[in-house]
Amino acid sequence: MERKKTIGICGGGQLARMSAYQAYKLGFDIAILEKEKNSPAGQICKNEFVGWVNDEETVKKFAAVSDVISLENEFVDFKRLEFIESLGKKVVPSSKVISLIQDKYIQKKTLAKKKIPTTRFLEIIAGDSYESVSQQLGGKFILKSRKMGYDGYGNALVKDAKSFNSGMEKLKSRQSDVYAEQFIDFKMELAAMVSRTKKETKIYPVVHTIQENHICKIVIAPAQLHKRLIKLAEEISIAAVEAVGGYGIYGIELFLTYDDKILVNEMAPRPHNSGHYTIEACKTSQFENHIRSIMNLPLGSTEMSAPFAVMINLLGKKNGNGILHNYNKVLLNENVHLHIYGKEKSRPGRKMGHITLLGENLNLILSQARRIEKQIII
Repeated sequence: MERKKTIGICGGGQLARMSAYQAYKLGFDIAILEKEKNSPAGQICKNEFVGWVNDEETVKKFAAVSDVISLENEFVDFKRLEFIESLGKKVVPSSKVISLIQDKYIQKKTLAKKKIPTTRFLEIIAGDSYESVSQQLGGKFILKSRKMGYDGYGNALVKDAKSFNSGMEKLKSRQSDVYAEQFIDFKMELAAMVSRTKKETKIYPVVHTIQENHICKIVIAPAQLHKRLIKLAEEISIAAVEAVGGYGIYGIELFLTYDDKILVNEMAPRPHNSGHYTIEACKTSQFENHIRSIMNLPLGSTEMSAPFAVMINLLGKKNGNGILHNYNKVLLNENVHLHIYGKEKSRPGRKMGHITLLGENLNLILSQARRIEKQIII
């Protein structure tokens, strides 16, 4: 008897949880591999495997129930993905694609080789100093961990020899390999989600992202820019995915400079924070197209179903449990879409959920969303 197809996801956080909802909607099953039991995705999944990719016995059991395997983040060592592929399982994105993305220095080299505009960058090697790097990148630049950098972890702003030395010490304590990037005094940060299969490529509206402490805090969709710049951002985003040979869904982070150049900051081979608004605001959410692309199915429309959308991340405001304590106040606005991720513990700055508002007046929904976010206690 034929059984439902099962999609395995390495990682059990909120991205896996929201992807699982869409998989279930389409009639697929989900298996989750996560280090701890009762992860946000594990809470809604009967196939929960506790362990990680270096635990071969657990990985074999996880792979055995999965028809195709995907990732919640790009930090899974690509060599462990090669092991999963050696078991005869398809991984989307593939180990090859992840090998070009998870090391950000290699990512930048790959994009630059394909003539995709990025920030200037260079590898940090033994003996490099503030003086030697600043000669190439200018007096102000960013040091970055080549791997495991997210939400500002793995970044250090450098202005002089003292901050160079302290930045190197900080980054090398968490990940040994470091590279440097030119500091960009940008006009605006942008992002776009690209979904790609072997048959088609679709792009979601280019959005304006606003960061708080290096974490994406607010997303405004669509970005309020001239059509020429929107088209350029779309072209660059699609070219970035093609440059790594990527299939699946990708979040492309971009800088708009004061002289109207668009540069790729970073790319992520998975659903992305900047695409959460698509759940309510687009005809097909990023998570549904993530599932469709993994299964090599026709992609859904990426058009918006409302003129404007605003998404605000709900970041932890205290140490404690991950329970929202004032639903009645938050839900007084009948148009707010509230998402709580089910994380057991909250801490300041941790992504605990998000809200989205849709409407015809961008300034109105932005002010409403800001007001609601301030009321949320989690």
